Amino acid sequence: MADQQRLSPGDKAPDFTLPDSAGSPVTLSDYRGLPVIVYFYPRAATPGCTTQACDFRDNLALLGDSGYRVLGISPDPQDKLAAFAEAESLPFPLLSDPAKEVMAGWGAFGEKTNYGKVTQGVIRSTVVVDAGGVVAFARYNVKATGHVARLLRDLEIGA
Repeated sequence: MADQQRLSPGDKAPDFTLPDSAGSPVTLSDYRGLPVIVYFYPRAATPGCTTQACDFRDNLALLGDSGYRVLGISPDPQDKLAAFAEAESLPFPLLSDPAKEVMAGWGAFGEKTNYGKVTQGVIRSTVVVDAGGVVAFARYNVKATGHVARLLRDLEIGA
């Protein structure tokens, strides 16, 4: 069932407005004209999520030089996102989706298998949206470690 909701290249990216770590609303359509990397992660300040966020941070200049913007989305409350962003010096918006509605609409919440057990939860995912608001590609069930390096290869950045 979760696969039915996943985004594919050519799909129009569902618009959303979510609060960032400071409580300011961030709307995807405000980025129209720029390609955007939207990544979904389970929980701020956990080892895997910290690795992934720091990889985005460490490659942000390279991504930015190619025109990309990065948005991270988790179900964490704003105060936890603010502490995470400050602790790890994360310069891109971290957005709060506690109801998991945006995650579900983007295929990043649902059934997943963890250690052989099927559960409901956040599916670590990355979706690249082109400047026109169309999905360029989507990756689901990505690994936290090495994911950004693969993304750079897929986007042919720094090659």
